[in-house]
Amino acid sequence: MIEIKNLDPASPFLAQLEGPDDGSPVTLINTFVAPEGQIDKVIDVWRQDSFIMKTQPGFVSAQLYCGLGESRILTNVAVWESLTALRNAFQCEEFQQTIPLYPDGSLSYPVIVRKHAVPGVCVA
Repeated sequence: MIEIKNLDPASPFLAQLEGPDDGSPVTLINTFVAPEGQIDKVIDVWRQDSFIMKTQPGFVSAQLYCGLGESRILTNVAVWESLTALRNAFQCEEFQQTIPLYPDGSLSYPVIVRKHAVPGVCVA
């Protein structure tokens, strides 16, 4: 089974997920560390849970990135119409049933973010 870890102890993933929703889009950035020799299995389970997420209301897009070389890092970037849509999808029973399918020793470091404008660099 996969273990969820928090990148920011001051803002744990489950607290972010339960936070207030202003209705604007959110992006889930979830970095996985696959157990040695299990990267293909992690990708397969991610594919299965992504098929479920794609059917959920508010899903916009998802993209999986793989580390180079011998890296066991995978990063999922998924865009949702709102925090509520992401929360509902995460809590759906069908998705929850895929979590135990990840190989033992898999780690997940999810964070939820919104675009932030920086003058002269990027827009929100």
